[in-house]
Amino acid sequence: MNNLFQLAPWFILIYAAVVLLGGIIGYLKAKSKVSLIMGLSSGVSLLVAWFLCGKMPVVGLGIATFIASVLLVVFIMRFFRTRVFMPAGLMMVFSFAATVVFALGLMTMGTSPA
Repeated sequence: MNNLFQLAPWFILIYAAVVLLGGIIGYLKAKSKVSLIMGLSSGVSLLVAWFLCGKMPVVGLGIATFIASVLLVVFIMRFFRTRVFMPAGLMMVFSFAATVVFALGLMTMGTSPA
């Protein structure tokens, strides 16, 4: 299997932790219940995707790619609405990187390194 496909589940775990933590921090700093609910639900969904990667890698990585791409759109909209880099811009960049890593992991699955 491709190295990126083998590393992608660990990126899911890291991304899940960042999303969870971001939701909690958003609630603690701004008292945003929406941040807490979305951060917890997205983070837990990513943890489920990470768990599924061990049993059904394509399904787990597909779910993670979908969640990261949805969060990318959300943070792009939030960044352009607020024009503030923290936290929307940072999460936009991180969500973009996660989407790319997860999608490339899916696309390269089953290919052998040269």
